[in-house]
This record gives sequence, structure tokens and C-alpha cells, in this order.
Amino acid sequence: MTVLTDKLLPTLDYLLEEWLDLGSLLTRHRFADHDRQGINALLRASADIGARRFEPANRVIDDYEPQIVDGKVVLPPETQAAWDSVVEFGFLLASHDAEQGGMQLPRIVDFATKVILGSASIGISPSMLTEANASLLLTYGNAAQRDVFAQRELQGQWSGTMCLSESQAGSSLSDITTKAVPDGPDSAQDPLGPRYRVTGNKMWISAGDHEMTENIVHLVLAKIPGEDGNVDPGTRNISLFVVPKYLVEVDGALGERNDIVLVGLNHKLGYRGIPNTALAFGDGTWTPRGTKGAVGYLVGEPGNGLKQMFHMMNAARIEIGLSAAALGFAGFATSLDYAKTRHQGRHIGLTGKDARTPQVALSEHADVKRMLLAQKAYAEGGIALGLYAARLLDDQATGSHEEAAEAGHLLAILTPVVKSWPSEWCLEANSLAIQVLGGAGYTRDFPVEQYWRDNRLNMIHEGSHGIQALDLLGRKVLENEGGSLRLLGTRVASTVEKARLAGFADQAEALSRAWSMATESAAAAWKTGDPQDALPNATLYLQGFGHVIVAWVWLDIAIGAIASSHPEAHGKVAAMRYFFRFEVPKVGAWFDVVAEQEILCRDLDASVL
Repeated sequence: MTVLTDKLLPTLDYLLEEWLDLGSLLTRHRFADHDRQGINALLRASADIGARRFEPANRVIDDYEPQIVDGKVVLPPETQAAWDSVVEFGFLLASHDAEQGGMQLPRIVDFATKVILGSASIGISPSMLTEANASLLLTYGNAAQRDVFAQRELQGQWSGTMCLSESQAGSSLSDITTKAVPDGPDSAQDPLGPRYRVTGNKMWISAGDHEMTENIVHLVLAKIPGEDGNVDPGTRNISLFVVPKYLVEVDGALGERNDIVLVGLNHKLGYRGIPNTALAFGDGTWTPRGTKGAVGYLVGEPGNGLKQMFHMMNAARIEIGLSAAALGFAGFATSLDYAKTRHQGRHIGLTGKDARTPQVALSEHADVKRMLLAQKAYAEGGIALGLYAARLLDDQATGSHEEAAEAGHLLAILTPVVKSWPSEWCLEANSLAIQVLGGAGYTRDFPVEQYWRDNRLNMIHEGSHGIQALDLLGRKVLENEGGSLRLLGTRVASTVEKARLAGFADQAEALSRAWSMATESAAAAWKTGDPQDALPNATLYLQGFGHVIVAWVWLDIAIGAIASSHPEAHGKVAAMRYFFRFEVPKVGAWFDVVAEQEILCRDLDASVL
């Protein structure tokens, strides 16, 4: 174990056992083969793999970026070792059905292992995209796609990607130009799915090319031209295709190289261990089956590509939020250890400092305690938020009909927050970790500067901050005529009442006021019914709403902590008190701008900038 895992394991234990009630979850039929002792052993095994394979390699993959040699992507050997450890332990299959070789782990446990490994090295393994890719095919693919592609991905034999963006389109998917046309008269009868030829270019493809696995399964968004040969300029005919690096037979045997070319690598600020690529599909470099064009197989029905891809992205967004929180926690653990062992300065008395007295640990200074408390509140709050979303996934899959329905509505409105809030505020936690270390924090002798660089990606990863904000204020708070927002409000109100009874009257009142501001500012933003009036300040709404949600999470945690004998309990109450005193007061400023429909940014003439 390391300083990081020694701090992280007790935190996860508290959240799983004392807050999310893992014990009751394990009584459900799907999880009947698991018990608390086995879960503890699994988490410790995850920590051991993180300590042996991930954490020591974290600096290596940052120093030795992916490079192209003789047309192939070359990675340090530590990357392959980390991937092999993930595969051998069965992490890719952890939450999947036993019939597929999976462990049928609760998602809260599965995601806890991801936090452990992510805190040790977030950019070393393409496991997130591979598992999400396979999960999409298990949901929407035909029998052959499930057996041939998804199963081999979950076994780690092949890896997977998500190919959405294009250099000229970015997040505006209606502007993608990649096309797919039927591949001959017999194309509809291919057992792997209706067969097409895909042509176009994709950008920012994580793990788009490497040698870690024997094949790479690309999920590619492309447009099918109409009968007149023209492509719809919108999103209606965007479809999803399985496009493997190597063609495969129905029995999974590998065939010839598909017409997919590595154009180049993107050299990133952080997250350097996973190659980020630009790919060309169907440019004629390769001629599979004697013809140019990348061979791809339609997933589901034409025109359903965005719906299918968002299934993959929504799961990925929860994991991105947890990844950001894991990095925030890694910085917190490192800076806490440094602050406790580094002696510097003295306390100031009425007559000033006495240089004859011993120096005190950094952790004894009030401002350093503030920075450590802030990191704890952000990082542990982000982990708790992500695990709460994972618990909702468990309820959606295994709860009663009513529990499943409620979990679905709550996930819909919380997912933008789960992705974005940790991505913003755990980046701030990483910044504070650098500050605690002082000048040492800016050197590569300590990992905190790398944590910051790695985490900076997460505000853009799987949908930028602004896109999540538009989703929240533009869609999610309005869904079901505001029903999802009202349902979430009942959960918040329940915590408010419990907090009053538990002796947290001030915090209960503050949360109640903050929730009222969240709902009232949303209504005020939409008072004209015009998105041009409501949405210019959506990001401020996301910031305020996210802070309210994390305040709710922290208060709910603290209610149980005051009666708990767990070693982590007192720290949880302290973090809650910090969040309410230092963070919750910020939300009014954000919500006021939203409610006033401030038009400065909407109407500004960009030529004056």
C-alpha cells in the first residue's frame, strides 16, 4: 500500500458501507454471490494493483509520450503491464453478467475500483472506453456483434474506441461529414450486421491506435446519404457503425487490415499515457476485400446513432466525474502527507514569532488547513457524488419498478453535474495541492503538477462544461414538465428534515434556501420561454446547481457521521462544515445572474475583444 491508498481505502469504506448502505444492496438477487468480506478483499486487491502497476508507472507514461515508429504507435512497456493486470483481474467484466464471464458486482463497487486505479494513474489504460464500447454493443448490437466484438473486448483481447468528433465539427455533431454507403448488393445479409463502406476523418480518438491488443473496435458516427446521394445537414440520419482495425470472421478470426489509417498523434497537456489520435477512414491506403473504404457494420437501425452513442457517453460521463475526483483525491493525499511532515514557520503570538521555538508542521497553519479542507471537500465530495450516481445505476437495474423509475429520472438530471462538478472543482483541488507544496509543487519531483495537468482534460472530456450546462438548464430541468427536478427536490427536502433533527439546523436552513434559489432561478431564466434568453448563463447555473447538489451530499453524509464510530466520521463532518461556510454562500451570486437573464455575453460584439 502507499500513502494514497492508505488514505483512500478508509474513505471508500465509509462511503460504501455507512452512507450508500452496501449491505442492503448485497441482499438483492443479482449480488447474492458477494459479501462484505469479499468486497473488502477486492478493493484491497485493486489497491495492490494500483500500487504495483499503476502508481510507479504514472511518471513514466508522462515522460515517455506515445510516438509513431514505422507506422505503429509505441508505448512504454509499463502501459502493457498495466493493461494486462486490468484484464487478468477481470475489471472489464466486473459489473457484467455471470453468463458473460462477469462478476455481477454492484456498480458502486465497480466504480470504487475505478477510483482506486484512477487515482494511481488515470492515463495508463483504455479500459473505460473499451468497457463502455462493449456495453453499448451488448445493448444495441445484434447477436453476432455481441458475441464477436463485445465479448472479446470485455475479455481484453480487443480494445474499443468512440469516434465522434471531426476537426471541422468538434462538438457540433450535426456538422460531421463522415459517410457510410451500403457495400454491395449482399450487404444487408452480412451476419455481423448490414455492411457499409465508411469514409471520413475523425479527431481526438483516445486509444485510436496501439499494439496493446490484437484488434481495435471503433464505434463510428457517420451519415448515410439519401436516395439522391445527398447527406442531411442535421442529425436525423446519423448512424453508428462497428469498424474494426482488422476485419473479422463470424468466429472471431482476424482477417486483413481494414481501410483505417493513423494520420497522427495529438500531444496533450496531460493524460499522455493513452495515445490520442487522428484517424482517416476509407482513404484507400488499404483495400479490404479489394476495394477502398473502411468496412463497417450498422448497429441497430439507421438514424439511431446519436441515441446509441449517448448511451455510451452517459455512462462514460459518470466515470469522467469520478476520474476527476480520483485525481483530486490523489493531490489531496499527497499534499496532506507533505503538510504533516514538512516543518516550516511558527505560530504568531501577541508579541510576534519566537525564532527560538521549533518550526511547526505546515498542517498546523490555519491557511494550509483551509487549503487541505477545501481539497477534502472537493475530492471526497466528488467521489461521493459519483458513487451516488453508481448507486442509482444499481437501483435502476435491480430495484423495484418504482425504485428503477425514480433512479432513471434522478440519473438524467444529475449526470451533467456528476460529470462537470468534479471536473471543475477537483481541478481546483489539484491547484491547491500545488500551493500547499509551495515551490516544490511546481517541480516534477512531486506528482501534484502532473495531477493538475491530467485533470485539466476532464472539463472537456466527453462533453465540455458548456455543453453539460446547456443540457442541464436547457433540457434536464424541464423534462417531464419539471418532474425530475421536483423528484430531486424531495430527496433534498428529506435530508433537510433529517439534518434539523440531527442538530445541523443552520446547514439545513442554508440548503433549503439554496435549493429554492436553484429552482426559482431556473424558472426565472425561462420566464420568456426563449432559449436565447434562458441559456446564455447556463454555465453559471451549472456551477450553482452543482454546488447545491454537493452541499446536499455532504449534509447527508454528515448526518450519519455524527453517530458513527468509523475513523473517517469526524473528518466528514469537518468537510461538511467547511463546504457550508465557505462554498454554499457562492451560489447566490451565480443564480442571480441566471435569474436576471443577463445578456452581456449574448449580445457582446466580439470585435471589441
